[in-house]
Amino acid sequence: MAEQTEICMVKSIQKKAYNQVIFQPMLRHRKGTHIMILYQNLANRLREHIQHGFYKPGDKLPSVRQLAQEHGVSISTVQEAYRQLEQDALVEARPKSGYFVCSRKKDSLPSISRPPQRPLEVSQWEEVLNMLMIRSNNKGVQLQHAMPDMKASTLKPLLKTLADLSKQKPELGLGYADIRGTEELRTQLCRLAVASGCQLHPDDLVVTSGCQEALSVCLRAVTKPGDIIAIESPSFYGSMQAIKAANLKAMEIPTHPETGISLEALELALDQWPIKAIFVTPTCNNPMGYTMPDDKKEQLYRLAQSYDIAIIEDDIYGDISYQFPRPKTIKSFDTDGRVLLCSSFSKTIAPGMRVGWIAPGRYRDKVTHIKYVSSSMCPVLPQLAIAKFIRLGGYAKHIRQMRQHYEQQRDHLLRAIKTYLPSDTRVSFPDGSFILWVELHTNIDSMKLVEQCREEGVGFAPGPLFSATGKYRNCFRLNFSEQNAEKREWAVKTLATILQGFELRAKAG
Repeated sequence: MAEQTEICMVKSIQKKAYNQVIFQPMLRHRKGTHIMILYQNLANRLREHIQHGFYKPGDKLPSVRQLAQEHGVSISTVQEAYRQLEQDALVEARPKSGYFVCSRKKDSLPSISRPPQRPLEVSQWEEVLNMLMIRSNNKGVQLQHAMPDMKASTLKPLLKTLADLSKQKPELGLGYADIRGTEELRTQLCRLAVASGCQLHPDDLVVTSGCQEALSVCLRAVTKPGDIIAIESPSFYGSMQAIKAANLKAMEIPTHPETGISLEALELALDQWPIKAIFVTPTCNNPMGYTMPDDKKEQLYRLAQSYDIAIIEDDIYGDISYQFPRPKTIKSFDTDGRVLLCSSFSKTIAPGMRVGWIAPGRYRDKVTHIKYVSSSMCPVLPQLAIAKFIRLGGYAKHIRQMRQHYEQQRDHLLRAIKTYLPSDTRVSFPDGSFILWVELHTNIDSMKLVEQCREEGVGFAPGPLFSATGKYRNCFRLNFSEQNAEKREWAVKTLATILQGFELRAKAG
């Protein structure tokens, strides 16, 4: 008890010292400074502290009087700052208790999915193809593609290295190379894997042409046509189409918007059906953005172990988790080589580099053979450029900047959704990456909605693409990485206007 009291006292002293150091540079009330500037500055500082985790959900914030004294402003200025944060749903006032950081309200998250409890063939290819064929233009806001921000200044060293290699050693890009990928890149990938809890050797890795090839190769390595694959629901449409291309059936498992795939439902499915592998994106999930807790990842691994089946783990967004250090992979718990870990630099750097990789465990020889007969090898120059980018620290710097950037973009889009879309809208709260999942009222058809939105220059990925059978018709996925704040807000406003038209027609009809 005494130890707990001491810890609390230390935390209190630390927080007070932090406030004194960080908050003191705030502009104080002085002649000629408008009061609005003062409360906005204070609100922005508090917002930053909440977003960066100094104040956690449920934490009590400094009192009005305390902040007024620390910053040399009036009590009314502090009250106005808190009022602004209340409007943004970041803080809440509790009678006779003060102000607290809002906890994420469960009823605002998307519903727990309830897919059909039987294996099904994957459809929706035509709809996926139609969306893939759409190209962005300056007149519209295309939020359907999960594309990273490729204009970041932190990518300049990589581009320079790639240009230098093309000029100085063009012959490297002309001949055959190691089918597993260059040793330089595989060595650097092993360095990166340490952050996710994995101890890998360069010989444990196979480089692929992006993560899509990695996933396809892994599916073919652990299954045969007609087999059943357990998968999260909703799940990335690229994963769904990879299952379709391999002539497999998808067993969609109920999934929680915060913690991921239901292990209870998965175990029931494993008892009932001859499932050959589990296909999951447990970290910064696409499309819902959640990250499975580490203990649940380990439980999933133990479950696969008890039924002696493989796990295909898509970790493509893991490096841009907002958490630091980044979350562990399921692969980090793997002791018998049954986890095939897949990733790429398509979401962290750029998809055009086409550099992905697999840590296939016990399936290495099978994966290597399938890689050979499908694409033989991957281009060398991008591998060497990325390897140098990692080795010299450029990748780590880039990732740090992108994490912060994407988190800010997420918060802006969430505020726009809360401001403009119907009050019963449910939306995910991504732990990383740059995509989120929106759930509308059940009377809204996102396939019809997307057609009208495209006519107005707004694109998004409709929900049915993320299911084997076209479920989630009242849902859609948004990307928040590419567009500036003004364009994103315009897109949400446009979407809201079209939704109002839907509602009016529904009432009239």
